[in-house]
Amino acid sequence: MEQPIYTTRAHVFQIDPSTKKNWVPASKQAVTVSYFYDSTRNSYRIISVDGSKVIINSTITPNMTFTKTSQKFGQWADSRANTVFGLGFASEQQLTKFAEKFQEVKDAAKLAKDKSQEKGDTLSNHSQESGRETPSANQASSINGTDDEKISFSPESAQLKSENERLKSFVEQSNTTAKKYETELQTLKENNARLVDALQESSANVESWKKELAACQEESDTLRKKIGELEAQCNEASQEKQRNAQLTVRVRELEAELQEKEQELENLRRQAEIIPQLMGECESIGAKLKAAESKNKELEGRIDGLQMDVSDSRQKQGNMKGELKKFMDILDGKLEELHEFRQGLSKLGVDN
Repeated sequence: MEQPIYTTRAHVFQIDPSTKKNWVPASKQAVTVSYFYDSTRNSYRIISVDGSKVIINSTITPNMTFTKTSQKFGQWADSRANTVFGLGFASEQQLTKFAEKFQEVKDAAKLAKDKSQEKGDTLSNHSQESGRETPSANQASSINGTDDEKISFSPESAQLKSENERLKSFVEQSNTTAKKYETELQTLKENNARLVDALQESSANVESWKKELAACQEESDTLRKKIGELEAQCNEASQEKQRNAQLTVRVRELEAELQEKEQELENLRRQAEIIPQLMGECESIGAKLKAAESKNKELEGRIDGLQMDVSDSRQKQGNMKGELKKFMDILDGKLEELHEFRQGLSKLGVDN
């Protein structure tokens, strides 16, 4: 009987079978994803249902690996389902917890597989030992000897009986398990028969579907072989982990750069709010500049007029200087004449 051991919610994706690169959403929104444990088969499965549709039914094997490709996204490959499942979580903590549970379930599946192999080896060893010891016991019983000789073989016969009892118990357990498997197989066969009938009733293109199914099975076999080869290449897996780690670091750097760009954009938005005020000030300054230019032109006109007046006044001043010089020359002549006249008068006064 299967029981849920862990449940979370995530967006489910599957790899595109045509490109093997792009992710295809398997659910329109976040759905429940659960780990189930089957105590009868001693197996673990990841199951997710969207409404009435089963979108994940993946049996966990020791060869599977869950890989974190980003802070909130992880993936694993299922060779039986011939696909790769991806889960997008709401937080990094949910992804980490899911990955830890995956590793725990994977280790448990590996331990169960090892125990089943040890049990099979024990059964084979017991059968070989009983096969080797039985002829010797028969040989001992066939020997005609004394009672003491027969008694000496009794411990071996008791051991053989205990071994036979153990083998019988193992055979009974295996028969019980086989009956359970037969019952489950019969149930699966009935379910398959019902599904086949439903498919035959729902569509008339069964032949084409069968051809597609055969092609898909061939492709599935090919992919399983390739996946087996890839799983055998542990070095490539480690390199892929390193690449994923590098990509994670790069994504964090890009997120930091994005935050810086958003901060710059916010600053630009704030500056853009000041632009209308600056435009108004610029227009007022432009009007003042035009008024200043007009005043400048008016002043230039006045300066030109003043320069003309200055040149005229300089010319007049030059003329006045010439006339003044002539006047000074005349005045000097008059002064000399007056001086001579005074000297004459003085001489006349002395003579008198």
